[in-house]
Amino acid sequence: MTAIITIQQHYDQLDIKGCHTILAEPIKVAGTINLAKLAAQPDAWQVGIDEAGRGPLLGSVTVAAAILPADWSGLIEDAPLKNTPLSALTDSKKLSEKKRDLLYPQIQAEAVGFVIADIPAAVIDQLNILQATMTGMALVVETLMTTLLSQNTEVLNIQALFDGNRCPDLNENLLNHPRLTIDSQAWVKGDARHTSMAAASVLAKVYRDQTMIELAKRHPNYLIESHKGYPTKAHLQAIEKFGVLPEHRRSYRPVRLALERDLVN
Repeated sequence: MTAIITIQQHYDQLDIKGCHTILAEPIKVAGTINLAKLAAQPDAWQVGIDEAGRGPLLGSVTVAAAILPADWSGLIEDAPLKNTPLSALTDSKKLSEKKRDLLYPQIQAEAVGFVIADIPAAVIDQLNILQATMTGMALVVETLMTTLLSQNTEVLNIQALFDGNRCPDLNENLLNHPRLTIDSQAWVKGDARHTSMAAASVLAKVYRDQTMIELAKRHPNYLIESHKGYPTKAHLQAIEKFGVLPEHRRSYRPVRLALERDLVN
């Protein structure tokens, strides 16, 4: 049996709220599952899910799911990560960029499994940012669970912990699977409260920042490396001077107004 399962999937069509939807661009999902660590897990375990990039005008929104070893998964205030390689882990917003960059590969190495979904700007425009985020949150959980079930895993009792105030609708076939039970929970500010959601928050944030740095190399005039797509003064000035990029979110007001101005002129 292979020790590490590599996950690489593209979704170009999905059922969203009961409707078959052909996506404007594919959603990419990637990650790994460590089967040796999985075998050491108890019957019940937790998946933390978080997102990064709902506010920017540019680029994808990123969603990540992370499963930490059972002894490491719990309330941050109870210090389950003390004396582990992830002892510095907390909500990504409370960490410096340097610390996040150091934790990113460590989380991937130490996790039982993780998945990251990249939902492009065109899909955000197609679905709206809330629905795009919920779709990504559902996808990372469903991809992890489907992969685990394909390995003839025994009955899985899962707590899916979603950062925020709502849970996505998961696939009915998965929810009714005889070898799987999923308890979905919404945790407000969960990434600052639970280690698994904190791990997911770092994975989502660093992955998205890396995509922004790559985009900055292709469009140096936009100073993307500094604002990461958020609507800063410098970013808005760049849009006004150099125009709207293909990766901009056209449904967001500053981008939409810039396109309208270009049509008038």
